[in-house]
Amino acid sequence: MCIHQLNLLAASNNLPITNFLGKQHPIEAHHLSSICDIMEKAMVNGDTCIIRCILVVFQVVFKFFFSPQTERNRDIVRRSGLLLWQLLMAPRDQICSEIQKEVCLAISSGLNILYPGEAEINNLLKLVLTEGERNSGLSQLRDVILTNLAEQLQNNRFGSEDDDHYRLNDELLHYILKIVVRESCVLITKCQTVSKDDFQRLLSTVPAASSCLRYLMAVQNHLLSNTILIKPDENDDSDSSLQGETLKVQELKTSILSLATQILTGCDEVLEMLQQVTTALINSDISDREQRLKGLEQITKATMLGHLLPVLLTSLMHPNLQTLTMADALMPQLVQLVLYTSQTALLLKTQSPVFSELNSSPSCSSEQKGKFLPDERMLEEKEEPGFLTGLKIPAPWAAGKTVETVHPVRDNYKFKETVHIPGARCLYLRFDNRCSSQYDYDKLVIYAGPNTNSRKVAEYGGNTLGYGSRSVLGTGWPKDLVKVEGDTVTFSFEMRSGREHNTPDKAMWGFACTVRAQESSEDVSGGLPFLVDLALGLSVLACSMLRILYNGPEITKDEETCQELLRSKLLQRCQWQVEANGVISPALTPSPSPLPLTIDEDREFTYPSDVLVPPVGHYFDLPRIRLPPGIMIKLREISGRARPQFRPSIK
Repeated sequence: MCIHQLNLLAASNNLPITNFLGKQHPIEAHHLSSICDIMEKAMVNGDTCIIRCILVVFQVVFKFFFSPQTERNRDIVRRSGLLLWQLLMAPRDQICSEIQKEVCLAISSGLNILYPGEAEINNLLKLVLTEGERNSGLSQLRDVILTNLAEQLQNNRFGSEDDDHYRLNDELLHYILKIVVRESCVLITKCQTVSKDDFQRLLSTVPAASSCLRYLMAVQNHLLSNTILIKPDENDDSDSSLQGETLKVQELKTSILSLATQILTGCDEVLEMLQQVTTALINSDISDREQRLKGLEQITKATMLGHLLPVLLTSLMHPNLQTLTMADALMPQLVQLVLYTSQTALLLKTQSPVFSELNSSPSCSSEQKGKFLPDERMLEEKEEPGFLTGLKIPAPWAAGKTVETVHPVRDNYKFKETVHIPGARCLYLRFDNRCSSQYDYDKLVIYAGPNTNSRKVAEYGGNTLGYGSRSVLGTGWPKDLVKVEGDTVTFSFEMRSGREHNTPDKAMWGFACTVRAQESSEDVSGGLPFLVDLALGLSVLACSMLRILYNGPEITKDEETCQELLRSKLLQRCQWQVEANGVISPALTPSPSPLPLTIDEDREFTYPSDVLVPPVGHYFDLPRIRLPPGIMIKLREISGRARPQFRPSIK
């Protein structure tokens, strides 16, 4: 299979052979016709070896040596396509799996030649996506095509010429998402239905992602990375360039919103199935129930909940995607997902040792033990039960940071390192019990600050092993915690002596120290359970979206310019209405009543709490606003109207 190996090597764009093959002249039509003749004869004779060789030849020819420009070439292409489909749709007892795989690779390699139009490719993909579950050949062809598209999409930039080719339309994405949701639900259901041995085999195969899931991951990463990392061209600051970048960003956000909506909808369905399976396992009497519940989290990570949702949640927290449109569209789905994840996480938590006292409580009846339904989880605890109860929330500084020299230290060795933990009031240092140096002046100095000019805390050196100085500096290397005030500590070590011939490595081991922001030296939890982590991530994103909805649209430049005008009590007294064309104008509806007859501009005015809206159609004068005399004089001067003179009436 030398040709097959040549095809695999040529698939890499970084190898010289790719450029060499790309410069070769296209194959002539009669040569491809001869290849088809050989294929037909081999199919009649059932010669599987010749069939496999010709299929590999098809892959190389379609990729590098053929261009269907003439009508004759197109006829040969149609003939080749018919032969390939005849092999692909053959019954399983007539074709081996290796040949079926080569057929799929040949069709995938010649996808643009066999199906030159976008409509033809879409029809092919629609066929393999809708009928793939019923036919093994179509299913394998679907996997090969989507895998190749995913690989190409990962190396492609949004908006390029090939972007539309690798990124499928919304209808095809919807079909792919339906397959991913179905695969995820089937995988979770197997935790309940398969036998004990099959369940162990299932655990050993995850978290392998299917081709459909891999393609969705590629599309999501492609859109999100380009949205977050997109940068305008610094060399082109023209209006057309800025407008083009703005349109590209808007198109990206629209695509992300559409994809995120579909993914969250699919996750909602998968989480509902997960909750049902979890409840069924808790209420079951199978012997390996605890093992299945523990393995359920690992299986869940292999679904779209583990491959798609965490990346999406993290990316949606980026400022480029924290928009009012996103919040308004995604908020209902986020709330539903928070409920599902928190309820399921609590269900799984009821089976953990933290809640073991509940099962042994005398107040629990025998029928209630082990039976926890989503709506019947009454846990007798001092604090309000929840999926975070009893869990250690991991912090960035919890595990600590280890600072150490090489082991053993060498002549003239120098070491300096600074550890900074933001927000820490003090730092706790724990030294390794193997710390040692040859002489006491081969020492470590610790400073409470970012450099060696900071306050000196302590210094350690020497050894008690009977070599070198045979003594230690001060009280020796510390056995207990060393406390350093502040959030920064600097270590400075220098090997000043030369190693003597009889000094072993253990007497020149150097030092190792772990720096933590907490006094406890207990082992810290490696992380949260997956569903708990997912519920927290969803909750944080939902709170962020709620804040955006609460704040509303951003203040426009016109609103900033008119801030003084908008704060005027004179305009605040007016009632406004929106016309049919969107224009805001003063309303002619009556003012709320009862109100004072005059409003002083210098005093703050508040409406009464018992304001009633008068019936529409009646009008009466609004209360007057008493303006300062200076403003009234200027208004009269501008209007040219004198102050009215009141004459006494003569009876």
